[in-house]
Amino acid sequence: MEKARPLWANSLQFVFACISYAVGLGNVWRFPYLCQMYGGGSFLVPYIIMLIVEGMPLLYLELAVGQRMRQGSIGAWRTISPYLSGVGVASVVVSFFLSMYYNVINAWAFWYLFHSFQDPLPWSVCPLNGNHTGYDEECEKASSTQYFWYRKTLNISPSLQENGGVQWEPALCLLLAWLVVYLCILRGTESTGKIEQLANPKAWINAATQIFFSLGLGFGSLIAFASYNEPSNNCQKHAIIVSLINSFTSIFASIVTFSIYGFKATFNYENCLKKVSLLLTNTFDLEDGFLTASNLEQVKGYLASAYPSKYSEMFPQIKNCSLESELDTAVQGTGLAFIVYTEAIKNMEVSQLWSVLYFFMLLMLGIGSMLGNTAAILTPLTDSKIISSHLPKEAISGLVCLVNCAIGMVFTMEAGNYWFDIFNDYAATLSLLLIVLVETIAVCYVYGLRRFESDLKAMTGRAVSWYWKVMWAGVSPLLIVSLFVFYLSDYILMGTLKYQAWDASQGQLVTKDYPAYALAVIGLLVASSTMCIPLAALGTFVQRRLKRGDADPVA
Repeated sequence: MEKARPLWANSLQFVFACISYAVGLGNVWRFPYLCQMYGGGSFLVPYIIMLIVEGMPLLYLELAVGQRMRQGSIGAWRTISPYLSGVGVASVVVSFFLSMYYNVINAWAFWYLFHSFQDPLPWSVCPLNGNHTGYDEECEKASSTQYFWYRKTLNISPSLQENGGVQWEPALCLLLAWLVVYLCILRGTESTGKIEQLANPKAWINAATQIFFSLGLGFGSLIAFASYNEPSNNCQKHAIIVSLINSFTSIFASIVTFSIYGFKATFNYENCLKKVSLLLTNTFDLEDGFLTASNLEQVKGYLASAYPSKYSEMFPQIKNCSLESELDTAVQGTGLAFIVYTEAIKNMEVSQLWSVLYFFMLLMLGIGSMLGNTAAILTPLTDSKIISSHLPKEAISGLVCLVNCAIGMVFTMEAGNYWFDIFNDYAATLSLLLIVLVETIAVCYVYGLRRFESDLKAMTGRAVSWYWKVMWAGVSPLLIVSLFVFYLSDYILMGTLKYQAWDASQGQLVTKDYPAYALAVIGLLVASSTMCIPLAALGTFVQRRLKRGDADPVA
């Protein structure tokens, strides 16, 4: 007799699992960046519109598919049509790629958390040079926070071609991160401003992609979570709740981020004024306290005209202090999480406490998303009778974590951060758009929208409103096609793909071209997941033709 499928203890547990998966690091380090780039508060207009026409409908679709088919991604899409099993395989491949590199972020968070108990914080001051006669040259040219990130944490190489060896400290942190994920898996299902920017098409495109990737559509995690629901569960209500909480978290994170931006910008601006004032006071024998923020520019103009030769000699040392330019600095990703935030934290009172709280929050967000990613891989594997009959769930989970951890060691090498950027930028973008497009078409036009509607009504006792049907059948697929065309054309028009490498001699990032083998890896990342869909369909077609041929009577 087939073993009964485990269920969530209650619907609230399911909602929390979805929220934990959807609310991740992108809410903290991607959404605030987009707000700053595309007009501040005005970015909320395209964002909310895309949430209504794209986010909630597609989230509801995936939850409904999982709840109806009661299987992981591979089994769910094979049930809809045998030719669509490749959609589930593609989702598993993308989730596998994501798991390979995503947990490295948790490893970095552990590294920073452990160092947060030191006084002073190790990224708050530059270390002394080898002769103890001054500060380290690389740190002086960059900043103490950049130095701690690029040199002490990553020990980054000058380019992608120089791989270097595995850094044992980040490697141990990665082992710890995977151990935490594995222990959580073992607990199972029971625990787990500028208005003109609105006319900028990139603002709308970025709003759509932020909604798309923030909710985690296409990975198969939501289908896996929903497959453990009671058939009568109101997945429509839960889709709306998860979408709104995810968006609210992004907006709240932006408020916090902008306050940190403001604190950092003001601190840097005032520090710049002090340095310039001190330089001018000492050079021209001015009275102490004479220079202020209000009269600095006027005095500089007077000194330049009164003492032209003397002023021109020391002009290269005079920084242009601008609060506006400090506020306009837009950073995202690891640069925001491990450089900008740490620079603000080091200047706060009781900085150790704020550092511990901040990196503990990053860990909670990262591990919650990792559990969703691994669920997308494990659920189809444990649903497979061939695999589950030979291996218990604990062994399958352990093998998946072990393989991911072993491959993830690549990202702890000296060139590991460059490989991290490759996987982060190219492993999922086009693949997920294609996967969700095929999912939507499959439900509406292969399985049939009317049939799917009647299934949902039979399960939940509620009719599907016209809004969801219009979004599924027309608006959402057209929007995904538009995004897919945009990204494809953007890659083509971009020409040779480039990356940011750390130049220790300058203490800053420089732009370099990807080598040929890196471009080949990028191509394989995109192709290995997208090609699963047509190859699986072709394999099913050939298999059926062969069976039909064997069944035909011999003349």
